[in-house]
Amino acid sequence: MNIVKNIQNIAREVLINESKAIERLTNYINDDFEACVQAIYSAKGRVVVTGVGKSAIIANKIVATLNSTGTPALFMHAADAIHGDLGMVQPDDIVICISKSGNTPEIKVLVPLLKRRGAMLVALVSNTDSYLARQADFVLNATIDKEACPNNLAPTTSTTAHLAMGDALAVCLVHLRNFTPADFANFHPGGSLGKQLYLKVSDISVHNALPVVHPDASLKEVIVEISSKRLGCTAVADSDKKLLGIITDGDLRRMLEKNPDLSALKARDIMTRNPKTIQHDEFAVKALQQMQENNITQLVVMNGEHIAGFIHLHDLLKEGIA
Repeated sequence: MNIVKNIQNIAREVLINESKAIERLTNYINDDFEACVQAIYSAKGRVVVTGVGKSAIIANKIVATLNSTGTPALFMHAADAIHGDLGMVQPDDIVICISKSGNTPEIKVLVPLLKRRGAMLVALVSNTDSYLARQADFVLNATIDKEACPNNLAPTTSTTAHLAMGDALAVCLVHLRNFTPADFANFHPGGSLGKQLYLKVSDISVHNALPVVHPDASLKEVIVEISSKRLGCTAVADSDKKLLGIITDGDLRRMLEKNPDLSALKARDIMTRNPKTIQHDEFAVKALQQMQENNITQLVVMNGEHIAGFIHLHDLLKEGIA
């Protein structure tokens, strides 16, 4: 038990250490940071992010975030740069070098070569008195007090700080570019995230049957319509397809319990008026939100004032949205 508690305490200390380090980064958001963001926003070229070791891994993530939010970016490993990859850097590019110390041998070799190519240089460092920081056009200060590693050696808190500063940079650019969810969808067409951003209600509802009865339909007609269309419900609409209500199989069960005489019942006597609806051109993820908020499993799909179909929770599950 003591060992378990010790493990839990160590884990908590790591998270506290790193969260405090990120909070302290707010003190380093200054004019240099703002100027760097503006330079990237105005740049004619791309952003090239480089580093070695753990910094290279963080660089890859920052590149992925920038690309997915509208800022063209490339990853270049600092060690590979001097063996041919430096050719990807063009004079209009901005190069972000990530390094905790800012004094690694690879960085010291790379920096003069980058400056010779005319690219603007950004230092994302935890040591603002380093070689890299002194040579850079802009410095993104990610100074930390200590690593979460008990030996203060393994990059832990420092890489977290670099990653967070990269996120801050990327999100500022999102705001400057007025990057919308529709823009985001263009870069994320695959997977459940992409579907949330581009799949419309009509894309799904078009595959479902459209159960609908007239308000004067008999109980038998209602039951047949619900059973044949296999959605567990039917809409009640007038001759112009204007929605009047909805009848679910649950409504039928409750009605059967309360009414001993069923012969005179019509659809209008059973239906729930003012059912929950959604317009056909809304995003499917909004349909999911409405179902969750109202604790229901289907919505009537509308095209203006006219009924256009149904969308069911199972449809959203099948598409991987729910």
